[in-house]
Amino acid sequence: MVLPCLNKKFLQYTLLFLGLTFSTGLFAANNPIQQQCDSLIASGRKELDVRNYLKALELSKEALQIAKKNSWQEQIYTANKNIGSAYLAMLNYGDALDYYLTAYKIALKENWPTKEVQILNNIAVLYSKEKKLDRALEYFTKAYKLSKKENDSVTIAGYSLNVALVLTNMNKVDEARKYLDEALGYAKNDPEFTDNLQGAVAENEMLKGHSAKARQMSLALLDKIKGQKNKTETVTLQLIIAKACLQENDYATALRYTQMALKNNKDDIETKKAIYTIFSEIYTKSGALLEALRCKDSVFALQEKISDIKNGKAYEETRVKFEMQEYQNKIDINEATIASERKMFYSVLLALLAVLLLIFFVLRNLAIKQKQKKLIAENSHQMLALELEKKKSEALLQEKLFREQQTETLLEQERLKNEIEYKNRKLSSKALYMSGKDQLIEEFVGLLSDQPEVARIPAVRNHIRHLKNTLKPDNEWESFLRHFEEVNQGFLSHLRQKHPDLTANDIRFICYVYMNLSAKEMATMLNISLDACRKRKERVALKLGLPDATALYGYLSGI
Repeated sequence: MVLPCLNKKFLQYTLLFLGLTFSTGLFAANNPIQQQCDSLIASGRKELDVRNYLKALELSKEALQIAKKNSWQEQIYTANKNIGSAYLAMLNYGDALDYYLTAYKIALKENWPTKEVQILNNIAVLYSKEKKLDRALEYFTKAYKLSKKENDSVTIAGYSLNVALVLTNMNKVDEARKYLDEALGYAKNDPEFTDNLQGAVAENEMLKGHSAKARQMSLALLDKIKGQKNKTETVTLQLIIAKACLQENDYATALRYTQMALKNNKDDIETKKAIYTIFSEIYTKSGALLEALRCKDSVFALQEKISDIKNGKAYEETRVKFEMQEYQNKIDINEATIASERKMFYSVLLALLAVLLLIFFVLRNLAIKQKQKKLIAENSHQMLALELEKKKSEALLQEKLFREQQTETLLEQERLKNEIEYKNRKLSSKALYMSGKDQLIEEFVGLLSDQPEVARIPAVRNHIRHLKNTLKPDNEWESFLRHFEEVNQGFLSHLRQKHPDLTANDIRFICYVYMNLSAKEMATMLNISLDACRKRKERVALKLGLPDATALYGYLSGI
């Protein structure tokens, strides 16, 4: 195990020695080239800031060629980002996206979180301008999440605002408001940015239909930013006020603030197009259809102007590409002149190549050993995964068995319930039969007793006495209770425990109710009228503390 470590150290020191040997002579020559590359990038950025996009493209592409030739990743990233920004400003979204994505890949590869967030934001802005709001939201959200990881309150507030603006454009005003509130929390120490956020909140309120609140907030913000040279925020607030007044059908005020926005807007054609669209809505709703048509014509004219600008910029872009190709051709010619000077350099490289091949074979052996270890580790991992899968299958089987047992338990409970209901019905039938039999015997005894000549016969008198003995209600009731307890075990004991003041007649009536007998059946068994049966049910319900007799059966079922 010591040998691989020694080989690795040997490689490190060998490469360090070679690097020092060649970099000592080259550093002085390469450093001015790197300075030239950085200077070109800085100059391109300045031209971009003053909206000289063609010059910015020329300088940034020249810097990109130098950076690529020397594999300077940071300069390649910055040049790609600046070129993408220039194309974005020239409305060439396709080329802008290509350069932005190249910069994004470099940021990911080099693990530069800050640069990754910046380029994600630029890509999101591009999709916003293309009106591809879903993609814009996707990239703004990525930038927002990365800024949360970095825990920088300023960037979190900025990207929260960006996400909120896209959601607002997608008419998802409630979601947008959550991000605006979060941005306000992070930007509380930055008054200027807080004012911008309040403007976005005002627009959010206006889109929710809270026109009065939106108008009041925008008016207050206009007073705060009065006198600022940059009129962009002023125009935005004036348009929010105009839209709020339009919602309130205050066309005069809406028209006045739209005119003010038009006056304050300088060079932004897209904003001017939006202003004339609002003019058209105002005139249409107020009935000035001729003025509305004129404003619509202005919108169409501005759209044509935007198209002309795009075409003009595309021509200039082609010219710049041609000039850059000419510049590349000159570079190629210069490289051909110094090709002979490189022959000696290549001779040295051949010698170094032999040394590197030796090092390569050593490293290859180490790589093979590492691969073998990796294979062993992967096999172990697969075995562990199979074991986990087996345990998972066993767990699923146990769960299936448990569910089957649970189903069987429920079926058994249902069977027992049905059996109890059947026995209760059988018991009620028997009780009805006994009640009818007793009534018949009672009527027969009464009939015989009303015949004196028959009642005097000793044999008849003995039979009458025997029949009267069979009519004793206590024997029948005790027999009924025994059968009831066998079917409904524990019910009467729980009932007496909860309500000890119930009489025997109350308990008898409750048993009939629990058996779900009809009022007619209970009246027959108790030998009372239907009205008396109803009143007894109400009296028993009151004894049990129930507000209504209709709840009696449900209450008894729960005991």
